[in-house]
Amino acid sequence: MNTNPHKFHIPVMGLAFTIDSPVKVARYGISSVISIMEDRLIEMMRGYYYAYINEPYIPITVKEENYREKRITDYLNLVSRIVTDQIEKLKKSAFETGSEIVKYFEMLPEDSALKHLYHQMTRSADDLEKERLEKILRSKVTAGSIDVNIMTKLDKNNFTKDGVLIEDGSDALAALRGYAKSELSNSSVIFSAGMNPRLYNYLEKMREFDAKGPGQFEKKIVIKVSDYRSALIQGKYLAKKGIWVSEFRIESGLNCGGHAFATDGYLMGPILEEFKMKKAELTSSLFEIYNKALELKGGVTFSEPHPIKITAQGGIGTYEETEFLHNYYGIESSGWGTPFLLVPEATTVDNPTLERMQKAKKTDIVLSKNSPLGVRFHYLKGTSSDLEKKQRIDRGKPGSPCTEKHLVNNTEFTTEPICTASSKYQKLKIQQLKSLNLPAKQYEQELQTVLDKECLCIGLSNAASHKYERPFIKNLNSVTICPGPNIAYFSKAVSLQEMTDHIYGRTNIITDNSRPHMFINELYIYIAYLKEHMLEEEDNTADIKKSKYYTGFYNQLEAGINYYRDIAQSSNGLPAHSREKFNNDLNEAELKLEALIPLLNNVQISYSLC
Repeated sequence: MNTNPHKFHIPVMGLAFTIDSPVKVARYGISSVISIMEDRLIEMMRGYYYAYINEPYIPITVKEENYREKRITDYLNLVSRIVTDQIEKLKKSAFETGSEIVKYFEMLPEDSALKHLYHQMTRSADDLEKERLEKILRSKVTAGSIDVNIMTKLDKNNFTKDGVLIEDGSDALAALRGYAKSELSNSSVIFSAGMNPRLYNYLEKMREFDAKGPGQFEKKIVIKVSDYRSALIQGKYLAKKGIWVSEFRIESGLNCGGHAFATDGYLMGPILEEFKMKKAELTSSLFEIYNKALELKGGVTFSEPHPIKITAQGGIGTYEETEFLHNYYGIESSGWGTPFLLVPEATTVDNPTLERMQKAKKTDIVLSKNSPLGVRFHYLKGTSSDLEKKQRIDRGKPGSPCTEKHLVNNTEFTTEPICTASSKYQKLKIQQLKSLNLPAKQYEQELQTVLDKECLCIGLSNAASHKYERPFIKNLNSVTICPGPNIAYFSKAVSLQEMTDHIYGRTNIITDNSRPHMFINELYIYIAYLKEHMLEEEDNTADIKKSKYYTGFYNQLEAGINYYRDIAQSSNGLPAHSREKFNNDLNEAELKLEALIPLLNNVQISYSLC
């Protein structure tokens, strides 16, 4: 059962954009997620918020042992303390227009029992009854969850000054310990970007994630997944260690912000359908493994499974869409990420970047190859980081200084891993490309892939540095931002109240009526993604693996279209007034997909001739 007062959450965005979102929104019962991967940014925020509450700031320097986890623990404790104080003040505020407690209840969804009680109180003419209801309402005020995100791929090893590997000292493990040691309760760590065995194995040593009773966890495990298979594999892996996954957070493979982990053509609707049909089976299979593991360890076992929440995010933009996800698929919370980048009361975005996002058109958002991780990355063109990168290239000095080293993963030219966005790597790679005497077209393509790479550690952190006028890295000031394609339909900055009113259908802030349904928009993106990859094969000979991959991808998209046709006609599916546009857009998508058949045939012929 969902105990949160709201039906949505704010997912992690970048490094800086939700770094202090709980301080901004948790007192209104809204849950949000802090990235805890960039400890220098966290240290900067410690300095800012200690000054904010008029307490002395004692730096945690890199000279201290375990400085990374200490910074994270202290920052999370600081945020928790601030939110606790905010809640206490909110509870004591008067029920009068514009007050914090009125804002709390006004923003709740209309079908909330608390909202009904609030309306009952405001309409009561009996002073004693009104006072009684006010007391009940104050007692029901709860903070939104303060959650954290660990991107599992960011797990660089760390060494002492003497070059000795620090045992259990990698970036992800240190971040996990920092969170585990914090005072946060009723909180979750969200693992994203796939399974990290070292990180998951380390969880087994930590008692902070153990159940304290049936369904009772102080700190919960949440896994962000893009399909059911991933949930089952990762859930079983952890269950064998006696670790329960309390939530699977389903995110669209491509219709999302930041790093995009494409499925093999599996679309959001069919994926949600599979979770809907198999949730009971998933829960029981994980519980059997989990309970057996607890028994083998001599721990306390349970008679019934702990609850598992299924939530969804990625491209949601309207009240109708989020209600459909809740009512048809039974999800318990919808993640609204990109739209909140235009809510200064909720996220941390510098003013020039905020202005740039408000003007963004569809063509300004690209599914780039800019990430040093080699994973596709949604990217807003025209930011200060984009311009700075081009200026460096024009000066004949491509690449960035690598100060943070969180994304070092390449040993092509060096023994020690380096980042592909670094000036060191790009210089070496370009020298290699020049020496290979490649055909002109191939050389330009491979050169562009090298030059596209961009420093994300600094670029995704600098918004907070600008917003709070605190230097992050001296003389490195550019900002990268990674909204999803949805940003093209949100054209102005709005208040927190306006955004929640939009989410709950009390107002509409989207003025572009051409916006396709989130499922259709994702379908368009997947078709374009498949086309791009098949076009890249035109100059190459496809092998059997690639030929099967593209055929399977095409077939999954075709199956997805058929699935959407079925739910559009279902009596409990899409609302009647939306079906005509949905079906028209679906027909257009089908034509786009069918137009790829010649390319698909070319790939198959290319394989058969090799």
